[in-house]
Amino acid sequence: MTKWLVTATIALTFGLSLAQAAGDAEQGKTKSAVCAGCHGADGNSPLNPAWPKLAGQHPQYIEKQIRNFKTGDRSDPMMSPMAMPLSDQDIADLAAYFSRQALQGGIAAADQVKAGERIYRAGNAETGVAACMACHGPSGAGNPQAEFPAIAGQHAVYVEKALKDFRAGNRAKDTISGEMMQGVVTRLTNDEIIAVAQYIQGLSK
Repeated sequence: MTKWLVTATIALTFGLSLAQAAGDAEQGKTKSAVCAGCHGADGNSPLNPAWPKLAGQHPQYIEKQIRNFKTGDRSDPMMSPMAMPLSDQDIADLAAYFSRQALQGGIAAADQVKAGERIYRAGNAETGVAACMACHGPSGAGNPQAEFPAIAGQHAVYVEKALKDFRAGNRAKDTISGEMMQGVVTRLTNDEIIAVAQYIQGLSK
């Protein structure tokens, strides 16, 4: 009987912890007012393509990135101070809100589509570059369990910067696989990065 009570208590406590950790999209909408200046009210970042779209992104990935900024595992002069005062509940609420917003897709530069699609779908066997879709999926929807973000429709300018940051070693700990992206982009040329970034911008989930 005692063993059953202990087990039940642990299960209940764990369940309550999960409930408390769950994001509230309505609360997130209210809290997102401070984010809207850069990312837009709906997370589509209409003012500057250097600021990533958050709309439709996996909530787990949004949470992880905000926490990375908060802990210093990822650094940005604008995002780091914004993340510092956020509580775990704030982060979960914001992630819940932005993940439920509709992503507004983009259009790829026509002269980059062919080269970008080749890299995205097949990589470059000659230089050892892996295909992007191996992790992010054929449509760019990503994989939330593996912490691979959705990238379809993301601003090409932001994707290009992110890939170059990974290649330079300025970003790490983005996924459960640690420095996976650094290894993937090491052999990408600048022309290949530009092309695949444009292709991703035009992808639809």
